[in-house]
Amino acid sequence: MNASTLSLVIFVAVFTGVVFIHEFGHFVVARLLKVEVEEFGFGLPPRLAKLFRWKGTDFTLNWLPIGGFVRPKGENDPSIAGGLAAASPWIRLTVLCAGPAMNLLLGVVVFSLLFFNIGVPDYHQVQIGAVLSSSPAAQAGIQANDIVASVNGLAVTDPGQLHDIIYANLDTPIEMTLRRGAETVTVTAVPSGSRPVDQGALGISMGPALVRPGSVITSVQYGAIAVSTQTRMLVLLPAQLVRGQLSPEESRLVGLKGIYDLFGQAVSRDIQSRETQPASSGAASAETPTYFTLQLIGILTISLGVLNLFPFPALDGGRILFVLPQLILRRRIPPEWENRINAAGMIVLLGLMLYVNVMDFVNPAVVDLPR
Repeated sequence: MNASTLSLVIFVAVFTGVVFIHEFGHFVVARLLKVEVEEFGFGLPPRLAKLFRWKGTDFTLNWLPIGGFVRPKGENDPSIAGGLAAASPWIRLTVLCAGPAMNLLLGVVVFSLLFFNIGVPDYHQVQIGAVLSSSPAAQAGIQANDIVASVNGLAVTDPGQLHDIIYANLDTPIEMTLRRGAETVTVTAVPSGSRPVDQGALGISMGPALVRPGSVITSVQYGAIAVSTQTRMLVLLPAQLVRGQLSPEESRLVGLKGIYDLFGQAVSRDIQSRETQPASSGAASAETPTYFTLQLIGILTISLGVLNLFPFPALDGGRILFVLPQLILRRRIPPEWENRINAAGMIVLLGLMLYVNVMDFVNPAVVDLPR
């Protein structure tokens, strides 16, 4: 199987999986809380076949092989006994939160696997992730995976600290002490004040050093931290965009094609990092195996979970907003108002999804994975 075909297979499987696990969370919690579920669909309508019926729920197979859906009884009608809308506000809140919670839990599992394979991050050391060719860093001899020990004699323990030092010394030589395996290397680099913003003054990416092998328990702990960090970044993203801390291009949404393109890059890079030199050379490639595909799976499932909690009508977060007045004020917003607002929200969401997916073709986002 070539890389393109493998990328397509993985993309469909992953996208289907993260949507399915979201809907499965709603289904399991609804059943546990005695909310009747009329249908659990594999894929999206139209229906292809009814597979079986179990405890009042029809399990169906649908034509569009992407994820799945849950149709609770009386989802929007509180007059239907045993349905979701007729349940107590605490039950409705729990069922609505269950889908995003399952996505975040899957994120913990995925990032735990990642850290178990590559080692857990040491947040007190800064590692160079990538170096752009012809950049000031490349000209100075800085290499990917170097650990930055100090700059101008000052110990470096945080990526933000290194960033501030670099930008406080634009067009001024700085002396960097690096740890490269068992070696200690000293280089002089000149951060450029005229380089494009998206390339940075030195032309490097950086982050916490991956220096310790991950045990199962430690990997799970750092997996939870990674999910928490990613969640915080997504929640703060709109505010950063408004404040001008991020450009519209850096924070733009991508559709199915954009996600597929990223998976294509990730799968190709992961395959290349595992290829060995010809047997006649007698040695394997020195390149460290990468796990970009696993990282993207984690980011995708976390993004789906968090974005569904945004307080916009038709999303889980928008529906949660309608539950809160009943919890706090003991007064329920009329169901007909809720249904109309959610219907309008769904129309807006479908329009946004259409726009984002069209823009993937008209003006594709350029996202390159670190090298």
